[in-house]
Amino acid sequence: MSFDIIPAIDLRDGRVVRLRQGDYAQQTTYSNDPGELARRYLHDGALWLHVVDLDGARSGKLDNLAVIRAMAADGLQVQAGGGVREEDDLRRLFDVGVQRVVLGSVAIREPETVARWLDTWGGERITIALDTRRIDDRWTLPSAGWTETEARTLDELAPWYAAHGAHHLLCTDIDRDGMLAGFNLDLYRHLADIAPQLAAQASGGVRSLADIRAARDVGARGVILGRALLEGRFTLEEALAC
Repeated sequence: MSFDIIPAIDLRDGRVVRLRQGDYAQQTTYSNDPGELARRYLHDGALWLHVVDLDGARSGKLDNLAVIRAMAADGLQVQAGGGVREEDDLRRLFDVGVQRVVLGSVAIREPETVARWLDTWGGERITIALDTRRIDDRWTLPSAGWTETEARTLDELAPWYAAHGAHHLLCTDIDRDGMLAGFNLDLYRHLADIAPQLAAQASGGVRSLADIRAARDVGARGVILGRALLEGRFTLEEALAC
């Protein structure tokens, strides 16, 4: 069973940034040249790249499409999302070379629509993003760049998507995102229990190689690496060697 190490590039105004717990007011800028960073990850052995259009996540538009096109042209398999609201947005991303489109807010708000897209494009071309925050013993599902909370919960939608043809699930514990506090292993154990058919990608808080191994051991099928790589906590080569 494969286990994917996926470096992440979050884009805002064409720059590589990270947000603290999804807060747009708490931004750190790491590079003005996302293409150069993508090429470095490719050189270091990455097969996949996870790209988030943070501008698009708020505006509902594909604001960084040209940057994503350039990354896909360099040879990486790109998984990208942020701002995808209509089926035409999927087409536009596929047309610029994206291999898998990440669906977040629309997957929470319009699951029936996304189920039709899964039928049309196939489960390998779409990653369902159910980023979550634990409130009163419920895994809630914030949307719109984590600025609004929806009524549906993770426990409702993860099994629902597994039954409707999804193959890939990206799940971030928002409270750990960008905090270097380690993955929430209980979350990924829980996902393995309620939706074992889904290949879960762990995201949010990785700080060490031990965190990567721990996520694999509780059933995750991949990890998204953001701030830890950007700040040199470990190298991509070291992560791939795990």
